[in-house]
Amino acid sequence: MITCVVEYVIDPAKIDAFERFGRRWMELVDLHGGTHHGYFLPAEGASDKALALFSFPSLAAYEEYRGLFGVDPDFVEADRIRDESGCVLRYERTFMRPLLPEAKEG
Repeated sequence: MITCVVEYVIDPAKIDAFERFGRRWMELVDLHGGTHHGYFLPAEGASDKALALFSFPSLAAYEEYRGLFGVDPDFVEADRIRDESGCVLRYERTFMRPLLPEAKEG
């Protein structure tokens, strides 16, 4: 499994647009073989940071999903929310492998 962590710098005045953008990407990740773990948005104070975490079974599965960017009409439309609203100022993508608690027998 590979997990993508996306760190966003957002425009706090455009949080509604960012939420629309996030909801659409959660649907698309899940529709195309991944598991979206959610977006994590500022809760208190003035913050311009947000995170998204989603996983794919393998890097190859992620690359297949990435191949749809800029080509699939649903992906283009989802990016249009970001581009037209200006809700995302910049972002950085990091790939991680999860270390999860072991299942307890009993």
